[in-house]
Amino acid sequence: MADTIKHHLSDDLLMAYSAGALPEALNLMVATHVSLCDTCRAQLESYNALGGALLDDADEAEMESSALDAVLARLDDVTEEEPRPIIVGDVLPAPLRDYVGGGLDTVKWRPVGMGVKQAILPTSKDASARLLYIPAGVAVPDHGHRGMELTMVLQGAFSDEYDRFGPGDVEAADEDIEHTPTAEAGQDCICLAVTDAPLRFNGLIPRILQPFLRI
Repeated sequence: MADTIKHHLSDDLLMAYSAGALPEALNLMVATHVSLCDTCRAQLESYNALGGALLDDADEAEMESSALDAVLARLDDVTEEEPRPIIVGDVLPAPLRDYVGGGLDTVKWRPVGMGVKQAILPTSKDASARLLYIPAGVAVPDHGHRGMELTMVLQGAFSDEYDRFGPGDVEAADEDIEHTPTAEAGQDCICLAVTDAPLRFNGLIPRILQPFLRI
């Protein structure tokens, strides 16, 4: 899949992920994408190496005399978990599968309308993450954005006014973009979508349903 990915994460996102400066939902998006994308994973590793070099050059900070004892005490409390079996061929990449606690068959979908379903993932309030299921040939209501929306394709593909996005691709949309994503015919589209602000729907019915669907 890595060779077919055409739409990547921005350098700003990768640097913020490396620095530990992203909300939980965006961390999940980055971890999921780099698990499939050799290009972004290599870029992330370079930022990690740069961060490590900067730490090596930083001034040392004094620690409390009890710090080592406190860390060792916490290690004694750690319980070893049973290793999870690796599921081969599941639609969900490993970071996302670990996050939801299983494969696609464990996802609890809720209908949104027009056959579209979603599953909101529990994350911090800074941003929201959800899995989207869009039947082949179905369009999501046209909308704009009050912030950033990242949408990564896990299965199938969708197209909008700007481009086509297939497995592993990430579309980044902001306040300047209005679009109507449409799943391609032939295969249902499954995506991971992350937003840091509510969408701005143009149609009346989607706007009425928006508070209930938490989109």
